[in-house]
This record gives sequence, C-alpha cells and structure tokens, in this order.
Amino acid sequence: MRYFFEISYRGTSFYGWQRQKGQISVQEVIETEIQKLFRSEKIEIVGCGRTDTGVHAKQYFFHTDFSNEIDTNNIQFKLNRMLPSSISVQHIFSVNEELHARFSAKTRTYRYYINQVKDPFLAGLSTYFPNELNLVQMENACRYLMGTQDFTSFAKVHTDVKTHICTIKKATWYRENDQLVFEISADRFLRNMVRSIVGTLLDVGIGKLEVDEVKNIIAAKNRAAASKSVSAEGLFLWKIDYPSE
Repeated sequence: MRYFFEISYRGTSFYGWQRQKGQISVQEVIETEIQKLFRSEKIEIVGCGRTDTGVHAKQYFFHTDFSNEIDTNNIQFKLNRMLPSSISVQHIFSVNEELHARFSAKTRTYRYYINQVKDPFLAGLSTYFPNELNLVQMENACRYLMGTQDFTSFAKVHTDVKTHICTIKKATWYRENDQLVFEISADRFLRNMVRSIVGTLLDVGIGKLEVDEVKNIIAAKNRAAASKSVSAEGLFLWKIDYPSE
C-alpha cells in the first residue's frame, strides 16, 4: 500500500533533501527513523524533488510503500518524537499506488524571503539585504520569466538534466510584514534556478540591470549572463500541487 507523508523541515543543518555519501541529508534522517519502526521490511522513500543544502521546506511530500495497512496517526506521533526538531511530519495518508510524489506533481511553488532591517530572529530563515530596492522595477522584470522557456541561464552548470525547458506560471514580489517575498510557481525547476533568478532581480532592484536585460539574459542560454545566486537561507519550497483526484 502506498502512503504519502507531508512534512516540513528547516534545512539549515542538512546537505539538502537527497541522500548522499558522507553528508547528512533530510532523506537519510527520515529513512533511518522509519526503518526503526518497520524493522521487518526495507523502507525506501521517494521525495517530490530535491532541495539544495540549507534550503527549507514549508510543504514537502514523499511516498513509500508498505506491505500492509498502517496506523497513520500512531506512526505520525512516533516519528515526530523520534525525528529532530528541524523536521516535522504534518500528515500521513494512503493514496492510489499510481500516484508518485515526484512525477505526479503538477506545480511547485517556492518563496524567497528578504529582510532589509537586520533582525537576529530571522537569521537562517531570511536573507539580509539592506540595499534600497525598486520593487516596481523588480516586479516589471518578472513578466519576462512567464511562460514556457529555456532557463539555461539560471541553471547550475554541469547538471544531468534532459531539458532546461520549464513553464513558469507565477512570479511576483510583495511585502509581508517587514519582509520582501518573491514567490514563483512552475511545473518544474532546475538546480539553483530560483536563487539565480532572485539574484538577477535584485540587481534590477538596485539599478545594476535594466528591466529589459532580463529578456536578453534568458535568450543567452548561458549561466554567465545572469547574476550571482543569493544564499540558500531565505529559500523555502512552499507548496506542491497534485491532481485533485
């Protein structure tokens, strides 16, 4: 039987989601604890995607298959006691066995948080950027990101992907309390894509780049054409949408 686990995690102390040799990942920590609960069968979990080192997840899903029905409330309670405080299990529920945590996802949404006033209580969860920003120009530049395009210019180089084509459905800036938030939704994202887009839009905001230059950066299909990536601390995987059924 297939079950989906909805979790949240603070990525500060992890080398991303995916299990990797010699580093502590979110996947490894969760698999280790679930295995303790189900000693009689090998547990492998499949995540909805990768998050890089230091990136957080407000909403993340993974699936795993069990030979028998499980008590979801009991497993959730036990896992939350076993897992570190940086990982929380929000829900566990059974799904159709054809539903795949990664490949069935329709839309992924990320948020990037920026604080322009130094705040020790936001450290690690928001990026401090004190420069004056033209939010109107940054929002205007977002229009060049929309639609189905080749986003090679914003992708980490030397990654093993079949295509750099993504469809961005939403890209916008807004204020939330004392922070600036960039929210972006797409059918898929390339490695480092959101952080390099934010870095480029911040350069628009400080006047280093003109709004129309974003269009040229995308057309160049060259990572060197875009700005430097911002740090991981302000980035959250915020929401994953699946088919309603």
